[in-house]
Amino acid sequence: MIIHFEKYQGTGNDFVMLDNLSGQYDLLTIEQISRLCDRRFGIGADGLIKINRHDDYDFEVDYYNSDGSKSFCGNGARCAVKFAGTLGLAIDNCRFLGIDGEHKAQFKNGLVYLDMLPVGNVEQLNDAFVLQTGSPHFVKFSEDLSKENIVEYGKAIRYSDQFKKDGINVNLVKQVAYDSIQIETYERGVEDETLSCGTGATACALVLATTENRIGDYEINVAVKGGNLKVAYYYLGNNSFENIQLIGPAEFVFKGTMDV
Repeated sequence: MIIHFEKYQGTGNDFVMLDNLSGQYDLLTIEQISRLCDRRFGIGADGLIKINRHDDYDFEVDYYNSDGSKSFCGNGARCAVKFAGTLGLAIDNCRFLGIDGEHKAQFKNGLVYLDMLPVGNVEQLNDAFVLQTGSPHFVKFSEDLSKENIVEYGKAIRYSDQFKKDGINVNLVKQVAYDSIQIETYERGVEDETLSCGTGATACALVLATTENRIGDYEINVAVKGGNLKVAYYYLGNNSFENIQLIGPAEFVFKGTMDV
């Protein structure tokens, strides 16, 4: 099968994009998806996204991690919105379907503003936190990220007895100012550190709000290894959030074909 693809990245989180509006890639197998994402034998990416047609939405974002597993991906969804615009789909104010449900997004001033689903629970586990922001996340604060090994730490948590069955993304976060944090993320499905994680950035910003009880509207700057994101939210208290937005760039990298 000849695959016509475009590659996009959002703060270093990179994705293979496929125009599947005609359904031509409906039968793409998990093995083929993994090969396309392979950094030595394929195109190389953290994940693959098919833009599907949908009767009730502007489009569907069908996301796969590089190992072929499925989840919601915040940076991938932002890149998908930008890519969808090149396919003739409206993206100034769009509604699309992700694996976790309906999302809205806007493309303005060169950035993608992605509406995330409300969050109603942040669980504390000893000195860390667990929450769901489209994908499950483990969040722990660190005083000095330069002394941490996110891959070793991430694997230890992700493959622990508590989380190894379903997996979990693992984040280390340092607060650098009142409205700014720096994070590192180990992603399940990639099974390695990624330069950026949108759902992880969201999770870390929300955990900061719960630890400092920041009731109301806030916007947090999130520095990742691949650039900078913003997370806006309204905190109602009692670990409940609404009006959550993930804000950041989405960039075209290159396009081509590959025979799988």
